[in-house]
Amino acid sequence: MILSVIFLTIGFYVNINEKSENNVLIKEDHTSEMNPTLPVTDNKTNKKTVSEKPKEGLALLIGEDVNALEKQLGAPARVDESMYGYQWYIYNQDYSRYVQVGVENNQVVTIYAIGESLDVAPFEIGQPVEEIFNTQYIDTNINLELNGNSYRFELNDNDLNLRPMVQLGDIYVQLYIDKFTGNLSSVRFLNAQTLIKQRPYELVYSGELIEPLAPSEDTWKIIEYGTAQEIFDITNVLRMRHKLKPLIWDEITAEVAFGHSKDMYENNDFSHTSKKFGDLATRLKTAQVEFEAAGENIAAKYTDGPAVVEGWLNSKAHRESLLNKDYSHLGVGVYQKFYTQNFIQKNEP
Repeated sequence: MILSVIFLTIGFYVNINEKSENNVLIKEDHTSEMNPTLPVTDNKTNKKTVSEKPKEGLALLIGEDVNALEKQLGAPARVDESMYGYQWYIYNQDYSRYVQVGVENNQVVTIYAIGESLDVAPFEIGQPVEEIFNTQYIDTNINLELNGNSYRFELNDNDLNLRPMVQLGDIYVQLYIDKFTGNLSSVRFLNAQTLIKQRPYELVYSGELIEPLAPSEDTWKIIEYGTAQEIFDITNVLRMRHKLKPLIWDEITAEVAFGHSKDMYENNDFSHTSKKFGDLATRLKTAQVEFEAAGENIAAKYTDGPAVVEGWLNSKAHRESLLNKDYSHLGVGVYQKFYTQNFIQKNEP
């Protein structure tokens, strides 16, 4: 997984980003309640040595069907395709409750939750990382058996610090940590099969490796468009979390970003400057995009849109683009696993 960022500024020339009875969406205060079946803990460290499936929150949707999903969360704003065989049900009607739910064969197989009002028990968006590490058993290896096959995911130091994994019963939880605040940025719940398909960590296995079907050319186009929209949405979730104005989608800038992602893929050239189309300023000027300032984030080989935005968030320069108060518009372009964000500040009327 690789990232890169560039900023530039131009003037006229270049000077060298409710609670219903069944609703699991909203967090509630359960501090006065007692859980009669708490996991076994080590009295010395207070870490859970036996983790069990959560009894509340979004995690309960894993394994449920679409009817149960929509009974809890309602109809999604849209449905995006993914490269892993499931469809993302996108709930972006309220950025404080932003969640993506992966549905495959009518069953919920994964959930990505980043909205601060979501119930992601036993965790909480914004929770200090020290609290997580003091109360959860986090190992460098995740071992699982599925259909007679054995799999072991091996987490390196970077994985443990920025995106550790916890097993809760038969649910696997990937925790995205914001290293600049030391808090939990987002949570991804997965079943075993989906975890194996995505392979977010180094994998050693014995038996059959589960592979998603290769998308057709037409399917790739649908996946790419949906991923770009997800990156746009998640970027705005993060901006609003940091008390910044959400960005406005700019279609022409998005076309520029898509062209750069495609160019990087086709030429195997991960760079802000295209040998054929030039640097960001040149590409924007060619497309007749008017702007006062612009910035670009690029990335390659990430699992999907949520993963790449969390990656940018933990890189100082990319984070500055994501959270730049001066940018007003954003265009995102995705070509297979190459990602480009073009931020612009438009001229004030």
